[in-house]
Formats: sequence, C-alpha cells, structure tokens
Amino acid sequence: MDLETDRLVLRTPRLSHGPDLLRFLGDARVMQYTHRLADLAACRRYIAGHECQRRKTGFGPWTVFRKSDDRIIGFGGLYNDPFDPGWGPEIGYYFDPSAWGNGYASELTGVCLVIARDQLRLVEVKAFAHPKNVASRNVLCKAGFEEQRFIPKMNRYLYSRRLTAI
Repeated sequence: MDLETDRLVLRTPRLSHGPDLLRFLGDARVMQYTHRLADLAACRRYIAGHECQRRKTGFGPWTVFRKSDDRIIGFGGLYNDPFDPGWGPEIGYYFDPSAWGNGYASELTGVCLVIARDQLRLVEVKAFAHPKNVASRNVLCKAGFEEQRFIPKMNRYLYSRRLTAI
C-alpha cells in the first residue's frame, strides 16, 4: 500500500528500486552508524527479506520518494526486522545525503507512529540509534521516544515510544 505525506510518497519496495537504494545503503559514509549493503545482490536480498516479513506482519518499510521530483531519497518505516528479529515493531530510516537536514526522517517517523497506533493498534514501538548519530537521536527524542538502554553487542541505544497519545 502506497502512502503520501506532505512531501513524501511511500511505496512498497520493489527489486527494481535496488540500484537507487544501493546508492546510499551501500555508501560507507551514509551508513557509518549501521550496516552497509555490499552490492546490488545484497540490496535485493534486503528488500526481499523485508517484503517477506511484511507478508507475515502486515507492515514493513517503504521506499521513500520525494514528492516534488519523484526521486528515491530514502528507505524506512515501521517493521519487524527480519535480519535481527526479536525486538518487536521498530521504526528505522535511511536517507540519501541530498535529503539530510530537511525533516524527512521526522515526517516518516510521524506517519509511522500514527499507523502503529491507529491502524495496527500497537502499544509500543522501538528504535535504535548509534551513540554518535546525533541527528537520528534528535529525531527520535522529538517524536517522543525515550532512551531505554545501551545495547553493547549492537553498539546502539534502544529507544521506545508508548502509543497512548501522539
């Protein structure tokens, strides 16, 4: 199901999105605080893994298009991570550097919280952020997430957001 926000179009990821997604998901600088995808085959496995999980749970991340030029600028949303299961529903996002600093992560996070609460009736969602990823940590705090604890094996902070009110 595709969705629109004020400035974004959120589309179900397709394997054909792989080359555009790899442009930033495979970039060492962009992905310095998380896992970089090695090549197009890895990117397609990543897309397919999330789509398989979407069929099980009814929700998953989107390919993020900028509405003004229909360009792929991001990947993310609400999902149960098929590559690191067991954390429950979480919000994550990755953006092309050309999109940084424009509030797109906040816009995406906001729509995810509404869907989680109003459509999926979730009570809580989680998120993770690397200690040095100040921008992402700020997005999460602004959206009402609270830092829970540091997860040493992931080198990330775990955040959670109760969904009683948005």
